[in-house]
Amino acid sequence: MARSELDGVDRRILDELQREGRLPNTTLAERVRLSPSPCLRRVHGMESSGVISGYRAEVDRFAVGLGLTVFVEIKVSGHSREVADQIEQAVASIPEVIGCHLVSGVADFLLEVVVADLQTYERLLLDTLLTLPGVEDVRSNFSLRAVKPASPLPLDHLRRT
Repeated sequence: MARSELDGVDRRILDELQREGRLPNTTLAERVRLSPSPCLRRVHGMESSGVISGYRAEVDRFAVGLGLTVFVEIKVSGHSREVADQIEQAVASIPEVIGCHLVSGVADFLLEVVVADLQTYERLLLDTLLTLPGVEDVRSNFSLRAVKPASPLPLDHLRRT
């Protein structure tokens, strides 16, 4: 399903599911003003096309003892596709890295890392991040608090009907 195929009803379905992924289909259908069968067909269509890529529980970091969030800038030497691929593969296997972006600017990669405390981050930095292939520089930015935690995607650009 291409973006151009999504209509206002699909957008409303996505808005509701982003807010509450475990919403029963009958409740979802009622909220978007559809009958249950067409609503479920639309949801299944968006799932099979990859528009809806999955469902998961939102876990409070502090409640599970992950009180430190660090944004890590990694600069690599000798820019090449091979080095980028190696770093991407290595970072994908580090559980503490919950987000990674290839970026432009001073750094080449920006990682979001969650750990229990500063001592745990120090071990991760020294034993893992600094040993990544081609790493020239690592800068750590410690989050004092989340002003706006991860939130639903803005979907207003999708066609309304």
